[in-house]
Amino acid sequence: MGNCISIACQTSSPDFVLSHCFKCTSKHTKYVSELGGTLDALKTAFEELTDAKNDLMRRVNIDEQQQRLKRLDKVQRWISRVEAMEAEVNELMLTSTQEVNKLCLWGCCSRNYISSYKFGKKVSDKLAEVTDLQSKGVFDVVAERVPEGPVIEMPLEPTVCLETLFDKVWRDLNHENVGIVGLYGMGGVGKTTLLKMINNNFLETPNDYKVIWVVVSKDHTLENIQNVLGEKIGYSDDAWKRRDSHQKAADIFGVLKRRRFVLLLDDVWERVDLTKLGVPLPGKLNGSKVVFTTRSKDVCSRMEANIKVQVNCLEWESSRALFQEKVGEEALNAHPDIPSLAEIVAKECGGLPLALITIGRAMACK
Repeated sequence: MGNCISIACQTSSPDFVLSHCFKCTSKHTKYVSELGGTLDALKTAFEELTDAKNDLMRRVNIDEQQQRLKRLDKVQRWISRVEAMEAEVNELMLTSTQEVNKLCLWGCCSRNYISSYKFGKKVSDKLAEVTDLQSKGVFDVVAERVPEGPVIEMPLEPTVCLETLFDKVWRDLNHENVGIVGLYGMGGVGKTTLLKMINNNFLETPNDYKVIWVVVSKDHTLENIQNVLGEKIGYSDDAWKRRDSHQKAADIFGVLKRRRFVLLLDDVWERVDLTKLGVPLPGKLNGSKVVFTTRSKDVCSRMEANIKVQVNCLEWESSRALFQEKVGEEALNAHPDIPSLAEIVAKECGGLPLALITIGRAMACK
């Protein structure tokens, strides 16, 4: 009280004259007189904003981790603004006690009116920013599925004895008159491995292809294949999946007709109707390609493959050397029956399938 009187008595002081001008403006005086209440309101509003951000982050994390979705840019931008706001609000709160202690006359005046005014205005402006940010933090959708990149690398173990065949298939695939390539052979000979090599080689080769990998399997349905295709090109929401096959085919066709693509179909057991799927027929005009694996040469014909490539078992001499390399000398000699059993199986199969090498290695390790 005494301090306030002493300030009022210093009529010759420039600070007093300036302070008096500020007091005469009600718009300015409220920043001082309402400082305590504004600080409380800012603290409450920012706590609510932080709670909203935490709730939003939980939704985002669920979508990203469980649904493998990507958060929307506008959601991330809002989160970043809240995080930046936190530092600004904390800075104000750190100096709030010092500024409140300058108040006198039950908060209606200040020992340093200019300082209190400036601080009060900052608090009031920050409260408005926090309130505005709160109003913009309502999101019905926080993340979405985005189309995969042009080529997704497939995990691949070191290949053995497939390099020469791969080189041939790659040359055939790059011929402009070749649109469909069928890789056929018995199970376990390396057809899927060869298809993965083709997929991954598009990563190393400058091109504008969209490479799409789909596992077909024996029990496939048209709808299942369309749903996988849809996910690869950006159609993944539940509403799209509920559309009928004709509508899905039209959507898929609308996307794929506008760009060159390579469709890799693994484990095809019967003819897959590309037109019903919505896949534009590959050929010289669009430059697109379809490569598939199957156990049946007849499926290659029914798929109208331009090139049919047989993937054979290894010859016994090559398979024996490979078997020994993979299993290891010590494991190979762990039981006297292992070499003879491997030779029997290889001859029964007309050559040792690559899949049996893995089985043999597991048996030898037991």
